Amino acid sequence: MSPNPSSSNSGTLVGILCGMGAGALWGLVFLAPELARAFSPLQLTIGRYLAYGLLSAALIAPRWRTLTAGLGRREWLALGWLSLGGNTLYYILLSSAVQLGGMAQTSLVIGFMPVVVTIIGSRDKGAVPLITLAPSLILCAIGAVCVGWQAISSPASGSSGPQWAGLACAVGALVVWAAYAVGNSRWLSRLENVSSHDWSLLTGVVTGAQALALIPLSLMLDRFDHGTVAWLQFTGVAVGVAVLASIVGNALWNRMSRLLPLTLVGQMILFETLFALLYAFAWEQRLPTLLEVAAFMVVSASVILCVSAHRRAVVAQAPASA
Repeated sequence: MSPNPSSSNSGTLVGILCGMGAGALWGLVFLAPELARAFSPLQLTIGRYLAYGLLSAALIAPRWRTLTAGLGRREWLALGWLSLGGNTLYYILLSSAVQLGGMAQTSLVIGFMPVVVTIIGSRDKGAVPLITLAPSLILCAIGAVCVGWQAISSPASGSSGPQWAGLACAVGALVVWAAYAVGNSRWLSRLENVSSHDWSLLTGVVTGAQALALIPLSLMLDRFDHGTVAWLQFTGVAVGVAVLASIVGNALWNRMSRLLPLTLVGQMILFETLFALLYAFAWEQRLPTLLEVAAFMVVSASVILCVSAHRRAVVAQAPASA
């Protein structure tokens, strides 16, 4: 039976909407280090993922035995490294980048994610060739450079050392999350008996266990003499990010990963960058500069071109399989 182009386009649209929703919620994680700046990146990571782990365990508890009965050693190892790269290590690096270099600079570096993931995904069977995606990738790079030039060329107070350290942390976050995005998408395509939502909850349980293991390290390295108000604010930020970004955002992302090819999955991370920048402007109580507006327009055009390339590929493949 030949595939229905209308059904394929409908799945693509739903996938894109899920990607936008995930980006809007994930953009909040850039705000968290600013909202709880009195706490270290390690403390923020432990707080967020303890809450994520507890919520995930509560949601999955009624089906735990049935769900885990079909998981073997390979699946648990995959959950371990995906949780480490996509959650624990990524958020330590991202929080450090925001506190050291600012939200705009960090958003810029994470904005290169689509280029990295798309290049890797272009080797997958059935992927849209890189030459077809070239205009989209070029515009993506131009948009990221526009935002980066704005962030890095702005006068910084004091030494430039923290800003460069923040840039290094952001690059590290880019690397580990690119590995997660590719690995997670490929694992989801292999799993037949585990839904994308359950996979996200299992990831949350494993990440919560990793957060517990980090508590002794935090006790040795971090300060804990904060006031009651600061701790309440920290708890609110940790729980809020856990629910919105980790539970709901991850569920949307995993749903999208099953509906879209890997090359388009990479482009969807642009929405996280765009929403993170919007939140940054709101936090700083300012309008974007002309250069930042240009970056928004260029990055948006990049996504539209990529979507168009994939739709043309779906239509072109449909008659061939009739």
